[in-house]
Amino acid sequence: MRLHLITVGEPKLPYARAGWDEYAGRLSRYHKVRVTRVPNTTPEREGQAIVRAVGNATLIAVDPRGAQRTSEALSAFIDELGVRGHGELAFCIGGPDGLTDEVRAHAHTLLGLSKLTFPHDLAMVVLLEALYRAATISKGEPYHR
Repeated sequence: MRLHLITVGEPKLPYARAGWDEYAGRLSRYHKVRVTRVPNTTPEREGQAIVRAVGNATLIAVDPRGAQRTSEALSAFIDELGVRGHGELAFCIGGPDGLTDEVRAHAHTLLGLSKLTFPHDLAMVVLLEALYRAATISKGEPYHR
């Protein structure tokens, strides 16, 4: 399956850049990964750029309003979308001000990472780690234990 990661901006803090690089590399062993960085401007422009970047992919928007899933449930959800013929999943993380209503309306589903509020940089790393963990669960590998 192809995973398209769309973020507003890129990780700025050294720990977040290192975490992004680490988990993006790990994830690419399981999925074809593409990254699109949308410039941090206004929420409206960011939202329009995200929707354009999604193209025909199935959009999963990371949003605090979204359903929180266990790692096993996220893995099963991704697998089920693959079985149903969704060849590319686009996961997006908005800017510091979050996602617009336009992006949320365009999304197939909203994914909540936690009830906690994370800094933007950390949210990017948490998403990648969650996707990597889901991939190892899907393959029956021991990382997730």
